[in-house]
Amino acid sequence: MSATKRTVSIIAVLMIVSMIVTACATATPTAQAPAQLDATTEAQSAATAAAAAPAGSFQIPEIVPQHFNVAMILRGPHDDGGWSQSHYEGLKYIESHMPNTHVAYVENVPEGAGAEQAIRSLARKGFSLIFTTSFGYMDSTATVAEEFPDIAFINISGYKSNNKNFGNLYGAMEDMKYLAGMLAGARAEKDANPKVGYIATFPIPEELRLGNAFALGMAKTCLECKLSVRWINTWYDPAIETGATAALFDAGAQVVFTGADTAAPADVAQAQSKWVITYDYVDSRNNPASLTTLSWNWGSIYTKIAMGVQDKSYKPGFDYFDADSGSLGLSGFMEGQQLTKGESDLPTDVIQTVKDTLAQMLAGQFTRFDVFSGEIKDNTGKVVVPAGEKMQQSDLDQFPPGAPGLECKYCMYWWNQNITAELPKLP
Repeated sequence: MSATKRTVSIIAVLMIVSMIVTACATATPTAQAPAQLDATTEAQSAATAAAAAPAGSFQIPEIVPQHFNVAMILRGPHDDGGWSQSHYEGLKYIESHMPNTHVAYVENVPEGAGAEQAIRSLARKGFSLIFTTSFGYMDSTATVAEEFPDIAFINISGYKSNNKNFGNLYGAMEDMKYLAGMLAGARAEKDANPKVGYIATFPIPEELRLGNAFALGMAKTCLECKLSVRWINTWYDPAIETGATAALFDAGAQVVFTGADTAAPADVAQAQSKWVITYDYVDSRNNPASLTTLSWNWGSIYTKIAMGVQDKSYKPGFDYFDADSGSLGLSGFMEGQQLTKGESDLPTDVIQTVKDTLAQMLAGQFTRFDVFSGEIKDNTGKVVVPAGEKMQQSDLDQFPPGAPGLECKYCMYWWNQNITAELPKLP
């Protein structure tokens, strides 16, 4: 099989698995109603709800005339306390910072055919800008974008763009994962338990990238620490996340970090007097068992894009922001924050190293490519990035050999040497 065909096959299989599992996960009783509407005023909201037209199982909101209309597709509830809520608040930020702007969203949209249907329905309604907030929406968004060349479509994560009206957007959360790994290693060292766990969602390059960044940081503060991985094959399912956390703690982990959407793992950690590192939404740091939280602040990024689309100065393409954007957070270390309970008694040299590295990141002097600079060895002893070399964007985004025209040299199909897990199988 040729490299190109093999890549297409890999991506196709992964996307099919993602669609099937996510469709099941989003049907849980914890989900909200299948569609919610949002408008600039209560009166607009009522009018939008009354005029909403069904698209399959979704209620598709109407645009507001003489406004700049922005829509968003969410894979979970808008108030999930995690990924979807961080995007929803970014959407509301647009509304509050751009006059005469109307925003709306559709939530609990499964990846695959359901997503394509919802995206196309929003485009037909006449929204000028549509954000789709999941890797699994990438192909659906690309398809619909070709049908509506006058509408801007921005998919969050992924690697595809037509460089016209369809682009991808993501941020270097690997920066924060790297720093969180330092904290986790120091916490495990202090608690005299070198076992750390990772709740991984789907076997896509993003999840390997974030796990490896964490492991590289952990090695800076705890040479003997080992990281075990548990795949859950869902982005949002509090029950499954709870079970996976409990299983990792039962297997001996002292600290667990999650790549999924909810703060449910923190409740398990608190009950077992262990530590968890929560993800996506800043308020999940409030649980005392949360060692730290890695959070997104999408508002300023989204508003910049929306303004650029409105005045036609923004061209959708490959848009990947680093920590110097101010849109990534590490609880306890951002301006005005105090150390969390779990951070406060860590060695002062570790805290200072995290502070210094974060300062470099915020100043643009330490980027995602510095996180993945050689020498890096995998857990078979093989050198995956030689000394003096750094991974590039195509390496961070893709399994080997990469997509046609976006081939990767090192690629993201390896586990760092301190990770005790096998790689997910590829076709």
